[in-house]
Amino acid sequence: MPAKGKIVAREYTPDERAAFTEGAEALGISINDLTALLGATTFDVYLNAKVYWKNIPSAVWEYTLGGYQVIKKWLSYREKELLGRSISKEEARHVTNVACRIAALLLMEPALDANYEGVKRNTYPWGDVGAHGPQA
Repeated sequence: MPAKGKIVAREYTPDERAAFTEGAEALGISINDLTALLGATTFDVYLNAKVYWKNIPSAVWEYTLGGYQVIKKWLSYREKELLGRSISKEEARHVTNVACRIAALLLMEPALDANYEGVKRNTYPWGDVGAHGPQA
């Protein structure tokens, strides 16, 4: 498990870089932008000596919500000592799905930020509106 387990930080392999290039083209962004969003390095996160999640981009692995590293925290609650059992295949697949969702959020971040800035620039000037609505 990540709290005690093996996590290997490494560079992307040539095949992984090729997949990044193909993905960047499909998204209409540069490989540099994609790498900036997902991270310049990646992690292999070991469940045990035989099973691991390969190529979790650094920004995905390090993604935090509420101050907690999402994937690491999720896995920490599923340690064998806590559950009294090994992690199930479905739970292991769930980690993969969570990593994919986090990657999607990270890739959407520029568009979400631009949308927020657009909304901020185009708010309605309510003027003197109190807690109970406009004053007559």
